[in-house]
Parts: sequence; structure tokens; C-alpha cells
Amino acid sequence: MTSSLRSHGDRKTPSPPDQQTQRPQPSRQRDAFFDNAKYLAIVLVGIGHAWGQILDGNRTVETLYRVLYTFHMPAFIVISGYFSRSFDLSPRRVKRLITGVAVPYVVFEIAYTLHRRASEDPQSDFSLLDPTYLLWFLCALFVWRLTTPIWQTIRWPLPISLAIAGLASVTPSIGNDLNMQRVLQFLPCFVLGLVLRPEHFRLVRRRAARIAAVPVVAAAVAVAWWSVPRMETGWFYRNAAMTDTGLPWWSGAIVTIALFGCSVVLTACFFAWVPGRRMWFTALGAGTIYGYLLHGFLVKEGSYTDWFKQPLLDQPLGEIGLTVLGAAVVTLFCTKPVQRALRFVVEPKMDWAFRSDPGAAARGRGEQESKAQPRPAAPAAAPSREGEKVSV
Repeated sequence: MTSSLRSHGDRKTPSPPDQQTQRPQPSRQRDAFFDNAKYLAIVLVGIGHAWGQILDGNRTVETLYRVLYTFHMPAFIVISGYFSRSFDLSPRRVKRLITGVAVPYVVFEIAYTLHRRASEDPQSDFSLLDPTYLLWFLCALFVWRLTTPIWQTIRWPLPISLAIAGLASVTPSIGNDLNMQRVLQFLPCFVLGLVLRPEHFRLVRRRAARIAAVPVVAAAVAVAWWSVPRMETGWFYRNAAMTDTGLPWWSGAIVTIALFGCSVVLTACFFAWVPGRRMWFTALGAGTIYGYLLHGFLVKEGSYTDWFKQPLLDQPLGEIGLTVLGAAVVTLFCTKPVQRALRFVVEPKMDWAFRSDPGAAARGRGEQESKAQPRPAAPAAAPSREGEKVSV
């Protein structure tokens, strides 16, 4: 009987280096749960944007719309915050922030403006300070990630972010530049993602949480139905101060905390229902930024051409068909062919625009040297590092 560790008195002689280096090395695998969550969230975003065009006089659709808008963007933002935990101001991560967030924002802001000029208003102005439609999220993500080191340094990040959101909701003078109302009012959701840990997600993925989510969501639907004639839908957008919606200024903090609490509860219910195993759509979770940026062109084109005013869309069959169409379009835009075709604008490398990182070569040499050294046996899989990419 032989062994790679042969006895030699009180010492053990290790096996030759060539045998050690042939041992399985840890491979980085994506967590199917988060890819599933990102895909399902972006599908809900597309459905919500479709529903938003047929709200007039349709209480059933508006009820579902309000439930959806309570949690679908908060869930998106929580995931983005969770995968931003490793962000710092190192050159490598700042470069990824510019190429993965700032550059796509500029490119798609120009594209959306040109689209509007061609389809509706030839005099539409270009403005990088007034994000078009869904591009506010890229502005917000840029600001949030730049402030990540601050939230990871201070002692009470979540209460402070809630206080900032509350102050924003009572400050109409903030204005619309970079859609700062949304940036600040959604900030607690991003900070929540920063402070969450894997064990928190394991809590909501238990069977008991999935069962408890059923009556919670049912209650949310009932409350949303009750709220339709009594509350402004604009509250759920978080893009204006409370005084702009007709409420007294002091109600801003109350509404902010209430909406945040409801968002957290329904987001937890959403995560509880997200499957943790690989599904047919799991791979699409890596392309959600494409689905997010592209589906808005179709929604806008439909509104420019009054397509959403067709009588069929006032019927249950038309509403169901629109829902399925919205999900299908977003799914198509998340696929690999679309990613390959548009990666040069959505995830450009742009090495020519940046100074060389003097530490990169040293890190590369260190990694090569570490690979050449004998390694102990390691687990077959390690968690992936997705904080470098835009998570939407």
C-alpha cells in the first residue's frame, strides 16, 4: 500500500511537486440563487414598465403595479449593494465603474435622446444631467458605489442613510439634476445590501420563509387594492419631495420609513421564492444590464406611437398578453447573442483611456508565482467575485 506521504522516521516526505500541482484547483462558480434573482427582478421591471402604460382606470392592474413597485427596484438595488461590498477606490475598480456604469450612461442617454427625436420630438435636448427614463439607475449606482467606502467605515450606515432619504423627501429644492431625489431616497436599499451577509440570505431561503411569504404578499395585495383611490402612485417612484405630491412636509420622514419597511418585507418575500438551484434562465442573470437598458426603447416607442392605447389592452386577455410580451422581450435582451453584439457599448474595455496600473504587473507576477508553488488540497468550488460587474 502506497501513500503520497511516506513515513521516514518521525518525518514525512511530501510527494513530488509535479504531483502536487496536478491536484484540483478551486474554481470560481457563480451562485445560481443570485443569477436567478437578478433575472426574475429584471423581468419584473419590464413587466412593471409595460403595466405603467395601461394604468388609467384599471384598478386591478394598478394594484399589482403598486405591489410590484414596492419591491422590484429595491430588490435590484439590494443585490447591487451586496455585490458592491468589495468596492474601493483602487484604480482597477474605478476603471470598472467608469466603463461599466458611466460610459453606458452617456452612450444610452445619447441613444434615448436620438430615439425620441426620431419618434416624437425633433427638438428634444441632449442633457447628461437629466437622465432619460430608466437611466436614473446608472446615475444612482455611480454615486452609491463611489460612497461605498464611507458606508463601510461609519458605525450606523443604515440609520444614517434612512435619515438622508428622509431629509431628501422634505427638500423640494434638490431639483432633478441626476435624478437626485431617487438617488437619495433609494440609498437605504443600497446600504442595506452593503451590510447584508450570506447568512442573511440563507434565512429567507428556508422553507418556513417561503411559506410565510404567501400570506404576507396576499396582505400586500389587499392593502394595495385599498390604497388605489386613496394614495398617489407617485409615492412609489421616490422621485419627488412629499410637498410636490400634495402632502405636508413633515410626512416625508414617515412615508420614507414606511415605504422602506414595506420594501424590505416584500423583497424578503421575493428572495424567499427565488429558486436556489440552476434553472433554464440562470445563465441570463449575467446579462440583466442588457435587458434593463434595451427594453426601454420598446416601451418608449409604444408610448410615442400610442400603441398602448389599443382597445385590446383594456381587456383581461390583452393585459395578460402584454405581461407575457414584456417578460419575453426582456428575456430576449438578456441572451448571449445580444450580449456579444452590444458588449462594446455596455461593457467596453477602453484600456486606451486609462493609465497603466503599476501594481497590476506585480500582482500578475505574484499570481503566477503562487500558482507555481505547491498548494494544499482545496474545496472544489469557491464563491465568485461579482462585485466588479454592474448588478442590475
